[in-house]
Amino acid sequence: MYQNMKIAVVVPAYNEEKLIARTISTMPDFVDHIVVIDDASTDETASEAADAGDPRTVLIRHEDNTGVGGAVCDGHQEALRLGCDVSVVMAGDGQMDPAYLPALLAPICDGTALFTKANRFYSRDSYLGMPKYRILGNIILSFMTKLASGYWHLFDPQNGYTAIHRTALERLNLDRVAKDYSFENDLLINLNILRIPACDVPIPAVYGTEVSTMRMHKVIPALIAQLTRGIGRRIVLKYVVFSFSPIALLLLAGLFLITVGCAASTWVLIHTLGPASASAGSVLFATLPILTGMHFLIGALMLDIQESPDRKAATAGVVGS
Repeated sequence: MYQNMKIAVVVPAYNEEKLIARTISTMPDFVDHIVVIDDASTDETASEAADAGDPRTVLIRHEDNTGVGGAVCDGHQEALRLGCDVSVVMAGDGQMDPAYLPALLAPICDGTALFTKANRFYSRDSYLGMPKYRILGNIILSFMTKLASGYWHLFDPQNGYTAIHRTALERLNLDRVAKDYSFENDLLINLNILRIPACDVPIPAVYGTEVSTMRMHKVIPALIAQLTRGIGRRIVLKYVVFSFSPIALLLLAGLFLITVGCAASTWVLIHTLGPASASAGSVLFATLPILTGMHFLIGALMLDIQESPDRKAATAGVVGS
């Protein structure tokens, strides 16, 4: 246990026979259960995990590959079944240093968050070993995920080194979370809809002999599509269905006015082709809705940023309930 909390570490693993045993062997003593999810590996991942000889290991084998999200969700469910207070995710490829696990758990244990995640971008030294294309990709995806998820104070969304308290996990419908490489991003969207307090923890990544199976030309378009759908779902559920917020009014009015303005601008442009010129009234009719709509959208964005559930929104009473 760690500070009177029962800890489970979920280890999703696909073809990690070279690294899974080392990952298990480096788990801190305060970890109560190590839930290894062999996601239909074609190598000896399962046997290597079993041969590691750690009595805390709980091995779950998938007959069909469910993706990293599917493996993590099954691991979280097992952590709940085992009665754990906090469920941590650490990949089976050794990229997530267990020495930083106490730092990841601290905000949850002291009641300042219900969900924490690692952030590799707090200093220059923290991402010196990261390939440059990953740095650029993470920066772009981080901004897109901020917009889609509403967690404007979080960064590095693709980082899967996370911890979640059972209070949040029990409220979360894991069946609705994406199971592919967009899992981390979609998880943040679902957590924000539930207004789960979350925070980043500065933790550098470890890069060694692991080989990524991610195909960027397939993953990036699918991830962009997922984030686009996610922002619509979050706005509708959080600001319309659960509580009709001024954010929804500003957003809908802004989009409507911009649409009207664009249609009016097109009409004015068509009717002024050639020697004719637009009157001051026509120009005002075309531009005023666009400018007002942009003002409404900026107002909705500012209110959404203020609504971002951060560490200050959590209380010790919530965590201990």
